[in-house]
Amino acid sequence: MSLQEQTRSQAPAIRYAYKASLIGTAHQFELTQDGLSWRLPGRSAVWPYAGISAVRLTYRPVSMQQHRFRADLRHEGGARLAILSTSWQTAALMAPQDGDYRCFIVALHERMAAAGSTAELRGGLGPRTYAAALALVGLVGLMMLSLLIRALMIGLWGGVLFLIGFAALFAWQVGGFIRRNRPISYGFGRIPQALLP
Repeated sequence: MSLQEQTRSQAPAIRYAYKASLIGTAHQFELTQDGLSWRLPGRSAVWPYAGISAVRLTYRPVSMQQHRFRADLRHEGGARLAILSTSWQTAALMAPQDGDYRCFIVALHERMAAAGSTAELRGGLGPRTYAAALALVGLVGLMMLSLLIRALMIGLWGGVLFLIGFAALFAWQVGGFIRRNRPISYGFGRIPQALLP
């Protein structure tokens, strides 16, 4: 028995679950000796770690939870899974599961590396989506700048203050999304910290 096989057989199972919606059962994942075991409503399977062909980590805030992360996994057979860092609790509450999500994603990468995985590891948005997002942010920024100049020219000081406040909020919210989701490739030992809680 090789050292990798010995380590894999001794590693404890690690579990993670989240509710993707209020209605329905939780999406359940477990890192086992045989691979990534998953159970979604109506479907379940075990993917060997070496059979996972791609992992993409992203920062995906939503209105109910501004601090949300997502891992998209693709199997060599073409199937896909999404793992979110938040879980629905009530109609108005989406609870973060930062620590559990982080531990699960890090352990998944470790087990894939130990299995000799050659998966494509990506972080952030795809290059085209990112370029479109940058263009949109640039367009909004240009429009806000033109409104600010116009407000300054006519002496509308209330409007100037409003635009400065709105620009600061916009830069904080959208700037964080753009900064974290810059397209990158990474290795098993270098998981991007900006894409983990």
